[in-house]
Amino acid sequence: MDEKMAQLPTKRYEAYLRKMAIDGYIVQVDTTDINEMTKALGSIGRNISQIAKRMNAGGPAYQADMEEIRERLEQIWQLQRRILLSQR
Repeated sequence: MDEKMAQLPTKRYEAYLRKMAIDGYIVQVDTTDINEMTKALGSIGRNISQIAKRMNAGGPAYQADMEEIRERLEQIWQLQRRILLSQR
């Protein structure tokens, strides 16, 4: 049992035994790419909110802001491609 638990993120016997008793198996999913994409989406959302706030206050939209959004969107597209390709 210790060998199987070492392969999983849980270190608590109770959680391991409960999961095995209910389902009979544990599926471990690597969500690293999805977490990266979520962070990138949050960053873009914050940038867009800041730009919208500045523009609503009568301020200008800066080219650097738009470039950062484009770069972040490119990161998201790359992450999506990587996630989709890893599913094949």
